Amino acid sequence: MSRRGFLRGRANAVTAAQRPPWARDEADFVARCTRCNACIDHCPTHILVRADGGFPAVDFTRGECTFCGECVSRCEPRALHREHADDPPWTLRARIADTCLAAHGVECRICGEACPTAAIRFRPRLGGVALPALETDACNGCGACLAPCPARAITLQSINEDATNAATEVKQ
Repeated sequence: MSRRGFLRGRANAVTAAQRPPWARDEADFVARCTRCNACIDHCPTHILVRADGGFPAVDFTRGECTFCGECVSRCEPRALHREHADDPPWTLRARIADTCLAAHGVECRICGEACPTAAIRFRPRLGGVALPALETDACNGCGACLAPCPARAITLQSINEDATNAATEVKQ
């Protein structure tokens, strides 16, 4: 538990904020970021916000990341850094939870309609509504599917976390 969480009476550990695309690892990012807000001010989709400590973070409830690179180009201390044009912005991928409306028999395809890479498709099902199927290789983690989901069934997780969670599940 963080000291701030303890003083505010938060018993749960605070999860790290999702940093802007092409952010360095957390320790290096925090050491380099001057909290100047240049990345926040120049984000065309306005999804970058000030998080705890004044550091920038992504708020996918505001929209999606288009990976335009404006945040990187405005970051003078190079806390956001893209060495090569084909460097991935992050390792986030969408996850669809069991709270999805389609899983409960309600016709809803809004996440698939919002997905710019067509990573979410709907498979027809005999005697029921079509269920979403996520193609993780096609998902770029832009977050376009997250905000429009009426059931808040979509989350974005690092593929590194998924590998850790899968290893933990196998051991149990």
